[in-house]
Amino acid sequence: MKLLTTTETAKRWGISARRIALLCSQDRVKGAEKVGNTWLIPDNAEKPQDPRRKNTAGAKKPVK
Repeated sequence: MKLLTTTETAKRWGISARRIALLCSQDRVKGAEKVGNTWLIPDNAEKPQDPRRKNTAGAKKPVK
């Protein structure tokens, strides 16, 4: 299993490295380990869902 840094994971997931570190510190990334000041994330870890975002399947379409 390959381990990735927060910067590498951020590029993969399309969010900031700071957000990755925050998710790791909240134990929301399975298998993440802190080594010194660096979080190491397994390459097969899945991006956790953002609880702030709701399902938009039934959302109204914008008026043009």
